[in-house]
Amino acid sequence: MSHDSHIGQEETTRPARPQGAIDPRGPRFGAAVTSVLLLIGVFLALIGVSTGGGLGAASVSERALDPGFLVLALAAVLFVWSLVSARTQPIQALFRAAVQPRLSAPIDWEDPRPPRFAQGVGLFVVGVGLVFHLVGVPWALVIAGAAAFLAAALNAAVGFCLGCELYLLLTRAGVIRSKLPAGAE
Repeated sequence: MSHDSHIGQEETTRPARPQGAIDPRGPRFGAAVTSVLLLIGVFLALIGVSTGGGLGAASVSERALDPGFLVLALAAVLFVWSLVSARTQPIQALFRAAVQPRLSAPIDWEDPRPPRFAQGVGLFVVGVGLVFHLVGVPWALVIAGAAAFLAAALNAAVGFCLGCELYLLLTRAGVIRSKLPAGAE
């Protein structure tokens, strides 16, 4: 075969999408958007009632209306949405509609279970901060939001998903029973 016959052909063939697999860039895009939302929530929590002596004097309704609480509550809603219906979650819908069509096909596909588990971990961390904030624990909202921000930013920046790694560790330890996708060994 001559060299000219390769012109216009890709050097590597991309694997077909396995059933149930997801584009790994979707969760990373979601982590980038989520990290911005969490950073805004942490900033607002720092300047709100959650860090000063005002938290103990604030009523539960005043704590619930703290802008940092509201933004982090929105992040929690998005985490829940990802767990209930990842396909319709707004950040992933935005990725599929506006970002993914502009990208080439992924080189590899990803099992959706580790990223979904990571969303549950994010929900747990932010949820604990939200509950503790409502009962009057100083700094709880800031600390929980900052921890979730660090995990999301790490995933967005370098593609390292702490929640996904936790899922894999728990699976290997037998705490989570996971069937491999069809065709995986």
